[in-house]
Amino acid sequence: MISKKMADRINEQINREMYSAYLYLAMSARMSEKGYKGIGNWLMIQYHEEMFHAMKFYGYLQDQGAEVALKAIAKPDFPETVLKPLFQHVLEHEKGVTKSIHEIMALAIEEKDYATQVLAQWYVDEQVEEEKNATEILQTIDLLGDSPHGNFMLNIELGKRSLSVPSDFTQMGGGH
Repeated sequence: MISKKMADRINEQINREMYSAYLYLAMSARMSEKGYKGIGNWLMIQYHEEMFHAMKFYGYLQDQGAEVALKAIAKPDFPETVLKPLFQHVLEHEKGVTKSIHEIMALAIEEKDYATQVLAQWYVDEQVEEEKNATEILQTIDLLGDSPHGNFMLNIELGKRSLSVPSDFTQMGGGH
């Protein structure tokens, strides 16, 4: 069993992960509508990864016998329609998620909740990857320059990304 405080904090994180998914879904739609189908694909994969992250926490709460308390998901807010500012937003968003995951780890350490520490470590490692990916895309944008040819090349490259996490959440913890 985990504490009510920890369950509440994980429920908050589920909401944050679902917001992240919603943000990437909206970004995917915008980029696809602008003709960047490859970038739209990359962002759609991000959507699936964020939903996987949310459902991993969801299953963990159920496995721990804690209540899953879902709240409304905020409307995604991003004004960016140009690639570099869009991916700067992605990086800043991921840095915020990293901070939130670190808060869960700190609480788990404070409470001597070893099971949640193990779970949180998976997310800590995942966030290193998320920030690295966004940083590398920004570096590529800088290398290519803000040109139609550069944007075209980036669009093709990001379009090659494929889903690497489960999208069928019926097989994930929580007694399912």
